Amino acid sequence: MSLSPKSFLYEQDAATGVATITLNRPDRLNALTFEVYRELAATFRALDTEPGVRSIIITGKGRAFCTGGDVEDIIGALLGKPIEELLAFTRITCELILSIRECRRPVVAALNGTVAGAGAVIAAASDFRVAAITAKIAFLFTRVGLTGADMGAGWLLPRLVGEAHARRLLLLGDFISASEALAIGLYTSVSEPDQAAAEARALAERLAKGPSFALGVTKQALNREAALDLRTALDNEAELQAICMQSPNFAEAHRAFREKREPKFE
Repeated sequence: MSLSPKSFLYEQDAATGVATITLNRPDRLNALTFEVYRELAATFRALDTEPGVRSIIITGKGRAFCTGGDVEDIIGALLGKPIEELLAFTRITCELILSIRECRRPVVAALNGTVAGAGAVIAAASDFRVAAITAKIAFLFTRVGLTGADMGAGWLLPRLVGEAHARRLLLLGDFISASEALAIGLYTSVSEPDQAAAEARALAERLAKGPSFALGVTKQALNREAALDLRTALDNEAELQAICMQSPNFAEAHRAFREKREPKFE
């Protein structure tokens, strides 16, 4: 393991290829500080190419996943600052979301408890959201006088749940239950608190056994094609698929099918 962040826990399982990031301020409900924002963004950038990492879990310690920016360490510190300093901070928060979306390794958000504010956007930026039934979620920004379209939420949320639900969640800022989040498509799955972590781990391990190159290309295509017309998107996908057909994993899948076994992807 070459990564050693100081503001949260990091573990890399060499046997499975799963890297786990655990937000580690349980006494503050894993509220984010300036340092955590910066280190998370740097870590996701590094994990894009970190040897041996094939999938990523991000979770929280204690009874919350993440409740957003720390009231004192961030919100209090920003009051009265000039626009240049405020913009520098908001760009750091956006860089975190971009680093998650652009990381080619699949990211599973294991939502162990309350998900709010910036924590909700981190979850939305992940590829999967595996939640405990206790993991209520809110995009709280308008309730503290800020735009609900923060850290990419205005782009991410309509694509996850549709515009009507996104408008409700971003304009009102209300908490919704894990069950409702599942029903509208915001959560991938919901289970009892003592089972959620194992479900997230099983999903991350399944992804880690998959064809990493193809999964990374798929993530990149989803990011890129959000802004493309159909014809351009089709041209893009034709080119990407031809490249994937040259991958050893494509040949391995064929061999495994003929030999009636599970493929062993590189």
